[in-house]
Amino acid sequence: MRPLAVIGNVNVDLILGPAAPWPKAGTEIIVDHDELRVGGSAGNSALAWQALGVEFEIAANIGSDQFGRWLAEAFGQRSEKWPVRPERTTLSVGITHPDGERTFFTTTGHLLRFSLEDVFAVIDGERLRGGCALLCGAFLTDDLTKEYDAFFDWAEHHDITVALDTGWPLDGWTEENCVATRSWLSRSGIALLNEVEATTLAGIADPIEATREIRSHMPKGAIVVVKRGPDGATAIGPDGLLVSAAAPFVKVVDTIGAGDVFNAAFLAALADGKSLASCLAAGTEVASRAISTLPRSYDPSSPEEPVR
Repeated sequence: MRPLAVIGNVNVDLILGPAAPWPKAGTEIIVDHDELRVGGSAGNSALAWQALGVEFEIAANIGSDQFGRWLAEAFGQRSEKWPVRPERTTLSVGITHPDGERTFFTTTGHLLRFSLEDVFAVIDGERLRGGCALLCGAFLTDDLTKEYDAFFDWAEHHDITVALDTGWPLDGWTEENCVATRSWLSRSGIALLNEVEATTLAGIADPIEATREIRSHMPKGAIVVVKRGPDGATAIGPDGLLVSAAAPFVKVVDTIGAGDVFNAAFLAALADGKSLASCLAAGTEVASRAISTLPRSYDPSSPEEPVR
């Protein structure tokens, strides 16, 4: 199996809900569900790998407070070299809604100061040579994002395939953010996008045509994956053929981190030499399991657990 690593945003998620309608200012409502858990795109993907028994490395940083220590504890030895920054740990409060959607309130915290030096404190290029690095949270890790060119140079030097999932820009998909993302994709071997990201970047409303357009600007042999929620996922691989996978029908508890869990299962299957169709199926099945269980579970073959 090819070596795997994830690089990017790890923060604290406080999940509350469902809330409907949105409460008026000055009022209080009671919700049925609360959960404090490791979050962030990199954190969510790493948790999935950890639960699935996949070997991996994770490069992140933490704040100098109790939340930072709590995040590090969740990953044991894998977090021993994470730099500690003199900021509060980034916290996201996710409010879920009955239709499965969610609203986030996020503090800036430590993520802005995650740097290329922090990555190199954890990840050894020779150890990851020939493997895959999942790069997450571009619009939250300001210091690292400024050094993306140097990161891609390093990855290329060590024959490391970069799988890019930028996450959602805080100021939306402005032309500036689209230009930056297209530039990063031009040096990535794998693109992991949701449907809105794909159609916005391509400027094409049809997600299939958008997938083809994005791939045409990526390196030869690149893989473009478009995650489509309840409609499953599609991808175009090195052979240029379109592959799709349907998502199983599940009763959704919360969709927070669904795309990140998909990324983890997809890349684990790819690193294990599975076909593109099998990788898509793994991603959709594991993500569907995760969003429909509480406490969250990642094994599609395990018995359903009651939602508490």
